[in-house]
Amino acid sequence: MPSPKTAKKPLVIVESPAKAKTIGKFLGDGYLIEASIGHVRDLPSSADEIPEAQRKEKWSRLGIDIEHDFHPLYVVPKEKREQIRKLKALLKQAGLLYLATDEDREGESISWHLLQELAPKVPVKRLVFHEITKEAIAAALANPRDIDTNLVEAQETRRIVDRLYGYSVSPLLWRKIRPKLSAGRVQSVAVRLVVEREHERIRFHRAGYWDAKGLFATSGGAEIASTLVAVGGHRVATGKDFDPETGKLKAADGKDRPVHLDETAAKALVKRLTGRPAKVSSLEQKPYTERPSPPFTTSTLQQEAARKLRFTAQRTMRGAQRLYENGHITYMRTDSTTLSQEALGAARRLIEKEYGREHLPANARVYQTKVKNAQEAHEAIRPAGSTFIPPRELAGELGEDERKIYELVWRRTVASQMNDARGFRTTLQVAVEDATFQAGGKTVEYPGFRLAYVEDDAEDAEAAASELERVLPAVREGEGLATRAIVPEGHETQPPPRLTEAGLIKELEARGIGRPSTYASIIETIQARDYCFKRGTALVPTFTAFAVVRLLDEHLHHLVDYAFTAKMEDDLDEISNGNRTRLDYLKGFYSGSGTPSDGLPGLKSNLETADANISPQEVCKVMSFESPGGAIEVRVGRYGPFLSQPGAERRASIPDETPPDEMTAARALDLLEKGSEGPKTLGKDTVTGLEVFVKVGRFGPYVQLGTPEDAGKKGKPKMASLLKTMTPDTVTLDEAVALLRMPREVGRAKPPTGEEELPIVAANGRFGPYLKWGTDTRSIPAAESPLTITLARALEIFAQPKGAGGRGGRAAVKVLKELGKHPKSGADVRILDGRYGAYVADGKTNATVPKSEAAETLTMERAMELLAEREAKGPAKKKPRRK
Repeated sequence: MPSPKTAKKPLVIVESPAKAKTIGKFLGDGYLIEASIGHVRDLPSSADEIPEAQRKEKWSRLGIDIEHDFHPLYVVPKEKREQIRKLKALLKQAGLLYLATDEDREGESISWHLLQELAPKVPVKRLVFHEITKEAIAAALANPRDIDTNLVEAQETRRIVDRLYGYSVSPLLWRKIRPKLSAGRVQSVAVRLVVEREHERIRFHRAGYWDAKGLFATSGGAEIASTLVAVGGHRVATGKDFDPETGKLKAADGKDRPVHLDETAAKALVKRLTGRPAKVSSLEQKPYTERPSPPFTTSTLQQEAARKLRFTAQRTMRGAQRLYENGHITYMRTDSTTLSQEALGAARRLIEKEYGREHLPANARVYQTKVKNAQEAHEAIRPAGSTFIPPRELAGELGEDERKIYELVWRRTVASQMNDARGFRTTLQVAVEDATFQAGGKTVEYPGFRLAYVEDDAEDAEAAASELERVLPAVREGEGLATRAIVPEGHETQPPPRLTEAGLIKELEARGIGRPSTYASIIETIQARDYCFKRGTALVPTFTAFAVVRLLDEHLHHLVDYAFTAKMEDDLDEISNGNRTRLDYLKGFYSGSGTPSDGLPGLKSNLETADANISPQEVCKVMSFESPGGAIEVRVGRYGPFLSQPGAERRASIPDETPPDEMTAARALDLLEKGSEGPKTLGKDTVTGLEVFVKVGRFGPYVQLGTPEDAGKKGKPKMASLLKTMTPDTVTLDEAVALLRMPREVGRAKPPTGEEELPIVAANGRFGPYLKWGTDTRSIPAAESPLTITLARALEIFAQPKGAGGRGGRAAVKVLKELGKHPKSGADVRILDGRYGAYVADGKTNATVPKSEAAETLTMERAMELLAEREAKGPAKKKPRRK
């Protein structure tokens, strides 16, 4: 690609080093290419980021001057200042500035912030491309544009709304429920969806019903497996006929009420029918046509990767991001199902070559985007370029996650342009006296697009099972059959399934809430804030989530109202289209519009009213049960959920990760009984002669030496928390005494910087077991105990680099994977297991491995990217000490 005819090289700024590297392959030496490393400016995240001139302003912590047109206070975080200096230095060498950040609102906003911060004195152009290929970059250079201020305004409005929402509502939650909670425009609605599904499960009443399985045979010996569907001309009840909240049959609604067979009736029926002659009472065969799904959008890619690959949304987006940055797929944040003419041509040529002309429609398929106001990226996610490279040809270049995601995208895109699948569905009914059995079959006459891709819906196991091809034997209506066996079968209705990540994404998109590009971070946030946890793939809400949703729903309902939140997205779209102004919208949202039709109550006044009316005692009660000893309440306290029985003056903690639908009156009584049994005695300490007790307190299980009376005026009895590997039921007297003796001296040794030996001490602290050697500290790995760790092992741990992933420099040192030598420094590059997860280390820099990526499959190339990004951010930001 020829360089432009300017005296100085142009500077091209993108977001990430990986993207810069890929673009550099196409642009060559005629351009300066550098990454911004994401956002370069934002609202202040802490008090120390607020400039001195604004610190005395009452709005400074909020970062928005609400009294002067909601003017935002933007700051450059410390970790980005070095990168800004680098960009400014490069800009001095450039004759032209190209801002080539992503093509969505956020990318437009990053370009705008770069423009404000760099204040270039050279011409500035905006480059937009939805794939990183030579052709796309050439087209972008030939057609640059200016920054779209409407997109910037929409993104800025979104950021300000999110700050106003979060910084205004979160403190209310701290005051009324417990500290460190958070609220968010989409986050809180997502939590409500998860909580409401759990409420459905709590209200659910199980119902039992019976039917029968019949096995019949033709004269030629072919067997037909079938299910009882009717008796005496009336349909047999199935699970869908029962009211989930009562467990009783639903009202007939003008139709014949189905027959509800219990175990006795089913067995009696089977006894009567066994051995009786059977015949084919009806045979119906209907053709079916199955159309391919459209190409992937952000949302459908996340859902399908969750179902087929069991990937979290964050893991999917991380892999897709790398594929995009390395030029393998088009931009992965899009609402559109449209394919460009280039893509349609590539798909059709590939189909003809790989699958044959007979699988190619006469005309290209065109899909209508279902998302209202689909914007930002105007093409679906597809393989990049004018030729779709088959997955097998990229196997050596891609990591495991990227390979799987690329294959999904490739197959879905190709299938979307293939012919429909065709076949026949057959329904066969067998009569035995007054009973009717039914069997279904499916045959595929022409596979069409299914040769390339079959969509998976593991959310509905029955639907998935029905898609299996089943061929029924050739029979005629009225033909006699032999009754081989009839067996009664009992069933129970099942509660509605909990939402998975894929299910939550589907719900949010269907309601028009948020943008699919943000769903991955939303799901990660609600788990990090302990609003839900995973059980298998299901999202289970916590009792804290119940309390938060109750507060918001009862006192600030519009903030978690589905229609209101969806309308906010429409309003932001109106701003991005230039049909509405940022200031008018923000005034309406925060202060109230005064227009009833606008539906904006005004955040400020609503919060003031809610703060005055909310009773913490009432809103923190999330469940109650009646019992002989008086009402039992499930409450959320400062240190988590607990049970309270005021009449009996009993309280008990609720174990972590207890699903709310499993908290019954019987379970509550059992926990209260155990909590009131008093402390368990392990025996006497041979040194002091005092009893050693094991107890469970608000901070978890612990051991105690003696009683308060034993301590006398000296103070409280000595206590020590159990290690995570211990439980109150299994801890021994020796272990308890050892815990109470800590801190324990492991041995003495001379520190690397000292001249005299110092003791190495093992202790169990607030953040877990650790070692201390003078002023130096290290975490003890999870698999090891402070009670048994040796001096030699302690010295090994201190030999590791300080600050390798833990609070205060303490580090777990388990090596997960050896990647080899650093290509530049020659240092060993490893993946280590730290306190907060896996990280890459090269002896100089430590870079966190994103939770969405499997450490075991990380490649050296990806490790280099992570280390480069971390190094570019500069030294880790230190939190100010509390005074």
